[in-house]
Order: sequence, then structure tokens, then C-alpha cells
Amino acid sequence: MHHPAIAPLHTAVVIGGAAGIGLAAARRFAKAGLKVAVVDRRMEDLTSAHEELVALADGDETRIVAAACDVSDRAGLQKTADHIAERLGKVHVLMNNAGIQPGSSIFGTQANWDAVLSINLGGVINGTRIFGPAMMAHGEPALIVNTGSKQGITTPPGDPAYNVSKAGVKVFTEALQHELRETAGHQVEAALLIPGFVFTGLTARGRTEKPEGAWTPDQTIDFMMERLEAGDFYILCPDGETDRRTDEKRIRWAAGDIVENRPPLSRWHKDWAGRFKDFATED
Repeated sequence: MHHPAIAPLHTAVVIGGAAGIGLAAARRFAKAGLKVAVVDRRMEDLTSAHEELVALADGDETRIVAAACDVSDRAGLQKTADHIAERLGKVHVLMNNAGIQPGSSIFGTQANWDAVLSINLGGVINGTRIFGPAMMAHGEPALIVNTGSKQGITTPPGDPAYNVSKAGVKVFTEALQHELRETAGHQVEAALLIPGFVFTGLTARGRTEKPEGAWTPDQTIDFMMERLEAGDFYILCPDGETDRRTDEKRIRWAAGDIVENRPPLSRWHKDWAGRFKDFATED
């Protein structure tokens, strides 16, 4: 049994839905009988996604919309939302999944910081604030899923802009769910998808074959659907390299930097790395 928002003839909007995890989610929604809108800025991927989703909808083009939009453009996204509402009606599922990872350093290229924060975090905020009020107003079961990252929780060194953006998604989505549950008169819930190692265009980095330890986007969405049915807010995905126990150890250690007054990112600090390894192997 699916989450009640994921039902035939309901409408799902997947932002960042033309490839990877987003496209896998859009496929799943189309197979479940939903009307589906995919929003992305890559025209070639959008065209391909539209064709695939129409085929999954038994050729019914009235059930599928593909819209080109940069999610950092709030006015453009509002026009896209209006177009989707006109074509497909009220929205029951919103998945804010758009993301980029060009790489960054603290004093590195400003353009990378601006792009990552405006898309990875700004896109989630824009999508939620544009689609969310109408989802609350229609009064039917509805769901907002925001795609975060383990890097936004354990914040490993190497790509601070990406970590900051995904940490922001976590905090925003937690605040969103709190506000939703404290506001009467609607049936909207939120969830935070936290993928593991997933082989997508974002993570391929020149590889053409999926690494053995990586999950496919479809495996990730399988897990997401299972945990949504169970009522989870934090959808913490394992993968072929990292199990749930290991993730929990890493998350606890990261939080412990504050509680124990250790150096920041102590897991990678020369005086603490060995102690983390001991902690990680403890029963």
C-alpha cells in the first residue's frame, strides 16, 4: 500500500525529474497511475523523459507534462506551477530533487557557490513555497519530498558548498514538517530523502559502468516508497557499501563533535581519526 498521496489520477511534480533519482521517481509515479509533471532545465533530458513517461502512461499524453525551468528562477517556477495546474490540476506529490555538484572550496570560484546554493537549496525553498500553499488548500492527502544528502549531515571535507546546501535542505525540511504538523486544516506531510551512493550523472564523474557498491536510482526509489509507506520522515538510504549501522555511527560521531567539544570534522582530524575508527567498530 502506497502513501495516500500516491494514488491513481493524483498529480505528482518532480523538480529535477529528467534524469537520475528524479526520473526514477517520475517513472514510479506514472506506473502507479498518477499524472506526472517533470521540471528540469536540460531540454534533451526532458524530451527523452517525456517520451518514456508517456509510454508508461499507455500513450496518454494528457497525463504527462515536461516543463523547462531553472528552479533558482522563482518567477519562472511560478509560471511553471500555473501551467502544471492548468494541465494536470491540483498537486498531491511534490519532489524537490534538483541538484548540481560542480565542486567547491572555501575560497574557490564564486560562481560555483552561487549556483549550488541557488539550485540545491534555493530550488527546494522555491518549490516548496510555490507549490505548498495550494497543496495545503485543497485538503486532500499530499506529500512533499525533499532530496538531501548524507553530506549535509556528516559534512565531510572537500566540497563545502554542496555540504552547506544539503545541510540547509535538512534544516528547511525539518522546519517544514514541524510547521505542517502544527497547522490544522490540511493533509500535507513532508519527508527528507537521504540517498546513499547512487550511480547517476551527478556521481558518475566520467564512469560509464555502475560501481559495484552503488545503488541504481530505481533501488533508491524502491526504498523511498517502502519507507514512505512505513511513515518515515528521515529516509536514510543504505547502499552496497554502507549499511544502516555504519551511517548511524557516522551521524552520531558528527553530532558528538559539538557535545564532546572536539575539533570540527574530527573524524578527519589527525588526532581523532583513529578514535573514530575504534568507535565505528564498537558493538
